[in-house]
Amino acid sequence: MPLHPYRLILFDFDGTLVDSQANILRCMRQSFVEADLEPPQDQDIRRIVGLSLDEAVERLLPPERKRDSVERVCEGYRRAFLAWRQHPDYEEPLFPGVRPTLERLNEPEIFLGIATGKNRRGLSASLDHHDLAHLFCTFQTPDTSPGKPHPGMVLRAMEEMACHPEETLLIGDTTYDIEMARNAGINAIGVKWGYHEAHELISAGALRVLDDFSEIPDHLSDLVGTIR
Repeated sequence: MPLHPYRLILFDFDGTLVDSQANILRCMRQSFVEADLEPPQDQDIRRIVGLSLDEAVERLLPPERKRDSVERVCEGYRRAFLAWRQHPDYEEPLFPGVRPTLERLNEPEIFLGIATGKNRRGLSASLDHHDLAHLFCTFQTPDTSPGKPHPGMVLRAMEEMACHPEETLLIGDTTYDIEMARNAGINAIGVKWGYHEAHELISAGALRVLDDFSEIPDHLSDLVGTIR
């Protein structure tokens, strides 16, 4: 039996499980260029990873182009990503320690899930590529719930798995992840290898920020008694 209170552990995807930064930057820049727009700076793109695509694009667009360009840029991004995924140079590596740690966490008493700003089609393709889908019981995307930091994805996952807030934990790399967790009334742990800084994650409400994915199982037992 696990020595921690969590029956449902939810993970963000991009920036937490997989290093997709180069692909996201490439495809976002391309989608702006194809829409005859100045491509955003890389640091600005990194700040919006984790949001649903339409909200991310809206934040990146200049104010005078938000109304007429969101849909066009989003469609361009989807096309660019789909095409790039088929390219022989496409890479989307797992972060170190992801697979063995997920396998270690995958006990009969624990449900693992994903809550991501990626759409379900892209998530399924990535999970199939890495042969990870069988480790997860629930898959939450903006296709069926509001995007982060709205709590909808967490609430839906808890309903599907019949778990209470005190039994649920989210692990993510952005303040959007942590805010979503807090809005849903659950605890959250941050990771330092993603898109937002450790101090931002702590300020948003993360109980702690981990240095390595393999630390997760041991820190779960450390959190006994820290539910808030």
